[in-house]
Amino acid sequence: MGLIKLLVFGFLALSVVYLSISIYSRSVRREKLEKRWAEENIGGDDDAARDAYITDGMIKYQTGLRPKLILLVFIVPTIAISAILYLTN
Repeated sequence: MGLIKLLVFGFLALSVVYLSISIYSRSVRREKLEKRWAEENIGGDDDAARDAYITDGMIKYQTGLRPKLILLVFIVPTIAISAILYLTN
């Protein structure tokens, strides 16, 4: 029963950590795209082009390596806890 509680609460905790890191990473990437747009288009007031640029950049971000690496939040602690439990028993 204790193992089931550990799995459930561990999964919930890791989900919160994953969502927090994911949201933070996306916001940092979006801010970088906004700054890059501002540097490249000085005086440009075309909001539609700016939104398209940022949307395209975020789509490229989603297919990149970083979102996949954030999934290690689930894998690394699970492997570590499993190894510790195995070695202690």
